[in-house]
Amino acid sequence: MAHDFSVIGRMLPRVDGLAKATGQTRYADDLDLPRMLYGRLLRSTCAHARIVRLDTSRARALAGVHAVITGRDLPVKFGILPVSQDEHALALDKVRFVGDPVAAVAAVDEETAERALELIDVEYEPLEAIMTIDQALARDHVRIHDYGDGPANVHKMVALEFGDVEYGFRQAEYVREDVVFYQGSTHLPMEQHAAVASYEADGKLTVWTSTQTPHYVHRALAKVLEYPAGRIRVIATPVGGGFGGKSDPFAHEIVAAKLSMLTGRPVKITCTREEVFYLHRGRHPELLWVRTGFTRDGRITAMHFKAFLDGGAYGSYGVATLYYAGALQTTTYRIPAYRFEGLRVFTNKPPCGPKRGHGTPQARFALEVHLDRAAADLGLDPVELRRRNLVEPYSMTVNHLRITSCGLRECIDRVVEASGYLERRGRLGPGRGLGFAVSAYLCGAALPIYWNEMPQSEVQIKIDRGGGVTVYSMAIDIGQGSDTVLASAVAEVLGLDPAEVALVTADTDLTPIDLGAYSSRVTFMAGNAAVEAARQMRGRIFQAVAEKLEVPVELLAARGGRIFNMEKPELGLEWVEAVRVAEARWGLLLTSGSYRPPRLAGPYKGSGVGPSPAYSYTACVAEVTCDAETGWVTVDRVWLAHDIGRAINPLLVEGQIEGSVYMALGEALMEEQVFRRGVHKFPSMLEYKSPTTLEAPEIHSFLVESVDPEGPFGAKEVGQGPLLPVVPAVVNAVADALGVRIDEVPLTPDKVRAALADRERGGPGRVGPRGVPAVRFKDPIRVQPP
Repeated sequence: MAHDFSVIGRMLPRVDGLAKATGQTRYADDLDLPRMLYGRLLRSTCAHARIVRLDTSRARALAGVHAVITGRDLPVKFGILPVSQDEHALALDKVRFVGDPVAAVAAVDEETAERALELIDVEYEPLEAIMTIDQALARDHVRIHDYGDGPANVHKMVALEFGDVEYGFRQAEYVREDVVFYQGSTHLPMEQHAAVASYEADGKLTVWTSTQTPHYVHRALAKVLEYPAGRIRVIATPVGGGFGGKSDPFAHEIVAAKLSMLTGRPVKITCTREEVFYLHRGRHPELLWVRTGFTRDGRITAMHFKAFLDGGAYGSYGVATLYYAGALQTTTYRIPAYRFEGLRVFTNKPPCGPKRGHGTPQARFALEVHLDRAAADLGLDPVELRRRNLVEPYSMTVNHLRITSCGLRECIDRVVEASGYLERRGRLGPGRGLGFAVSAYLCGAALPIYWNEMPQSEVQIKIDRGGGVTVYSMAIDIGQGSDTVLASAVAEVLGLDPAEVALVTADTDLTPIDLGAYSSRVTFMAGNAAVEAARQMRGRIFQAVAEKLEVPVELLAARGGRIFNMEKPELGLEWVEAVRVAEARWGLLLTSGSYRPPRLAGPYKGSGVGPSPAYSYTACVAEVTCDAETGWVTVDRVWLAHDIGRAINPLLVEGQIEGSVYMALGEALMEEQVFRRGVHKFPSMLEYKSPTTLEAPEIHSFLVESVDPEGPFGAKEVGQGPLLPVVPAVVNAVADALGVRIDEVPLTPDKVRAALADRERGGPGRVGPRGVPAVRFKDPIRVQPP
């Protein structure tokens, strides 16, 4: 019960909030070391080309230049996934997108480094560029990489079938197909990527970097530099926004380290805003096809999904992204038979990767607009259609995903009631409408990137004689509030205030392992490790205090900075005194906790993507006003209910919901990573359209607490899940307002006008893709349902 907690469930300020609000937080670019040099990267101006000649002699001769390196100095490939080690820190013989790094310079200042780049002569032999999914599939004579799942530029192809799909469709009394397109977008973090490397005389290499995954940067540095991991230290500096865009190891981190090793001086590389657009790793553009069979009363009998992903130039997390495109549809609806076919292609564009919701917003968009149309055809309310198919708590899906707590039904009830959806939909008048959608998301991936039996998160707690509590964890706060979560969890167990808990985080020399801030895993996994370490510490302190006070341990409680007898509260010790008694009893007060998810993967190849120890759930209603003359769409209000398990800090949860809504509206209405002649059309925050505060609607947040039995205090994720239903809810609202269908996001004014014009001509009033490529997928892996 919430009233049993003293910290959990309270709307407390972030432990790092004041430092960030007052500008005291030091980001990677704020670091300034003695004798530091400045690095810059020369990037390709060709989308696809062979490097015929690369002459760095003029740059090396420039006064103030200390080192110039090329791909020959860093020949070892790297990548985040073991199956996609396809990048060089500096291109060796070939460039694969405009922005691919080909050489690097270290100089006394950035201006000199920039002049040196201008003195590097590169001669390219242009190759035919592949810029679309269709081109990648059709042009077999052009190969971006010499590996893949074929044909042509297919990076990875997947075909899975669970249950008897054909039988399911034969049982259907109504079958519907839809095709949609979801454009790519980038993360747009406030902080640009930056790294500082320092190679010391004792052979120790230290790299400070703005990253979500210090553990994987550490691995990549050791591999590419061919240097012992034990002599490399990675410190993740505070991250000024990541959203998945800082989850890969990057060339500038490796190059800064190499330049420091060559010069014996610290080297800083801070990427420009334009470079950040080319680093990318953002949302994959996806073409999706969905076919579903229903009974007359709206029960799903079978579903078939196809996904075509434009992956850009390199692998990144793309194989996982592809599997995610098909994995989570079953976590919200009971689907008795399910087939997924998908492929990811290479193109000559900046590589795509994970962006908030990794691989799932596109498929969720396809599914939720598809269900709205099916409901209309069946004569059902869209909410009722979903309710009739909702997944049950503590059940197994057809593709072997374990569902534990599930507050989706309550989420739906909350937003439907608050918005008046059932009474107001279709009755708001011309140009105004309501849309509805639901979703689910992971609380961390059950399997690590490099499969092993070791814990995914570990936490240590040390207490000093003055009563100071320090938590050591490699988890990195990327703005989502993970530092506050860890401090709150430990403070709750020890009876302290979160502000009294110090944190040492994200340092590979000082902190125990945590795999990083991705897949919404930190609250669940690092949180559980922190709770375990804190309970061990509390046990030691309680034992010592019990002996001192001569009371049974079971009668002790920790709250308000005291350890006391619950039956006689006046009998107890202040925290500092209790700590000293405990140190006298046990010696050094140091405990640890760790978390490894249960074994959840299903019995088939590809089952490693999708399982999670728990899933969060979200329901959303959006209200829009549309101008039929201009095509302009204004989102007036959003009602969003999120099953958080238990809110460790409701203030942070609401902040994550509002941030998710804001980012989703950008993807729904304006953001797009588009190219012209191989070049990004607007790699600038001035021209890349993203919502401002002026576009922010009223957001009504509802926290649903299903109390997951395996989460820390019952908590689940909130960093990514709330984004997912917003985009389809907005698109469904536009359909309600105007009676037209835009099957392509971003939903821009010109598309709205085109759909209205289509209807005026007697057409269906639709804009969107007309079909999918005629690809012959491999025979599916057939899996029996659990």
